[in-house]
Amino acid sequence: MRHFAMVAAGATLWGCWSLFLRPAGLTWSQNAFLALVAMSLPVPLLVRGAAWRDIRATLALVVVGLADAANISLFFAAMKHGPVSVAVLTHYLAPLLLALAAPWVLGERRSVRALVAAPVTLLGLALLIGRPDGTGDAGLTAALGAGSALFYAIIVLGTKAATRAYSPLAVASLHAPISLVALLCIAGPQALPPALNGATLQVLAGGAVCGLAGTCLFNAGLRHVPTAAAGALTYLEPLTASVVGWAVFSEALTPVGVAGGLLVLAAGVWVASEQRAAAAPSPAPVAAP
Repeated sequence: MRHFAMVAAGATLWGCWSLFLRPAGLTWSQNAFLALVAMSLPVPLLVRGAAWRDIRATLALVVVGLADAANISLFFAAMKHGPVSVAVLTHYLAPLLLALAAPWVLGERRSVRALVAAPVTLLGLALLIGRPDGTGDAGLTAALGAGSALFYAIIVLGTKAATRAYSPLAVASLHAPISLVALLCIAGPQALPPALNGATLQVLAGGAVCGLAGTCLFNAGLRHVPTAAAGALTYLEPLTASVVGWAVFSEALTPVGVAGGLLVLAAGVWVASEQRAAAAPSPAPVAAP
């Protein structure tokens, strides 16, 4: 269960982004740029020892970098164009995509629990977030959110392939410069922060804690956890974000929302326990009378 806990801890740290981003007050592209800069800091220490000769793992690393830039751009665009609840719900179609794709892409054993839990956790997340606020273009928001879900699923699949040759820290850090270049191609000069001040340092700290440390924990656990189960545990990110919003920023959390959060947690624990149950020793056969 240690590796499941690492995946869960990484997703939980991702849910704490608002602690660093909201007080800073920067644009989404500036936040993304600074977070990726923070994740790139260990690169000089990792370049020499990287497994560049493993072509498959290196290509997977490049795919992770490109997919991460697309994921960030689409998700934040979704939140800008319409209801935040629609953006988050469609973004978290990713675990269902992972449960469906992992056996085909990675040859992993199909997880029945993950397939069942994906729509259940999506329902719990819908209860947790609440009804859409009715503003913006819900259709465009859903399309952008679903697009981000696709790239998020690609990130997890690519990370799974890359960690076979690269360390969790290397995957978390070496993909970031690729994402930076792609982000600048998408957002342009608007992604550059205006100055090095308290706000930018705060986002850089968030990039180190939530981005680098969270991703390292997730990648380390992902090495030993079925992809479908890891996808289900990523629902801890929006659950954590909702709890942080309630506890720190005084956002409303209704009894229905609490029930939804408990449903998300229960489904995650149920999926995570599947591998443990499968590994349990079989009872000794009983001799026939």
